[in-house]
Amino acid sequence: MDIVSPIVMGILLGGLYALIALGLSMVFGVMRLINLAHGDLVILGSYLSFIFMTKFGIDPVIGLIFTVPIMFGVGFLIQHFLMRRAAAISDEAPLIIAFGIALIIQNSIQIVTDPQSRGISTAYSIASFSIGTLQFPVIYLMNFLAALIVMAGFSIFLKKTYMGRAITAASQDRRAAQLMGINTKTIYGFAFAVAMISAAIAGTFLGMTFPFQPTSGTQFLIIAFGVVIIGGLGSLFGTFLGGLILGLVQTLSGYFFGSAAQMLFVYMSILFVLAVRPRGLFGR
Repeated sequence: MDIVSPIVMGILLGGLYALIALGLSMVFGVMRLINLAHGDLVILGSYLSFIFMTKFGIDPVIGLIFTVPIMFGVGFLIQHFLMRRAAAISDEAPLIIAFGIALIIQNSIQIVTDPQSRGISTAYSIASFSIGTLQFPVIYLMNFLAALIVMAGFSIFLKKTYMGRAITAASQDRRAAQLMGINTKTIYGFAFAVAMISAAIAGTFLGMTFPFQPTSGTQFLIIAFGVVIIGGLGSLFGTFLGGLILGLVQTLSGYFFGSAAQMLFVYMSILFVLAVRPRGLFGR
């Protein structure tokens, strides 16, 4: 196999990994909260897209019109009624709450659906495109483009809108933001909700790329952690770059050492970055 193929696949796969991790990175950047439920919230987005497609015949991408507002509302409610109150108790309480939310999501999905593996199949999710003589899945290209669009959208939102600037101010200095009249409690709720927009989008594209089941959230939470560790917690561009690096490490290690070695090299790369630059490449 030509080495160009794993390089292209690694870059495109990295786009999906970055898309999955963007919400996790944003929540940490604003609230300094490591959301242990992030992977399961992404999978919740996958199941919502699957339900809208199978029950109502709505294309998964068009279905984002429905899944995005639902996930936005879920995120706001989680932050407003659970995380905010937990943060007032101790620094560790939100971690425990997030872990509990993850378990609730997993078990709720199993009750509503079943433990079987699912997948979102459309005409374009199984199509391919050519670069020379090489064939690549169209959905991988869509994942990459979606990551670019979400990252650009987040950047514009944070820099150009009042709410975005308020979120940025609260993340830099909470006390100073409060003195300027910013309600940080409300801001944190909107920040968490905006992060869930990326979870909804990531869940939809993940479901069209890989099979998923109620407990798949843990697997993708680990990947998201790896991405933000490499790129730097709180940095959107760093998260995107971290996704590309992780995707390339996975595909190139598989090319040279076999598929069994892929995750070993992924974890080794994460440990290497932690040892050399604990804040990540673009960490604050």
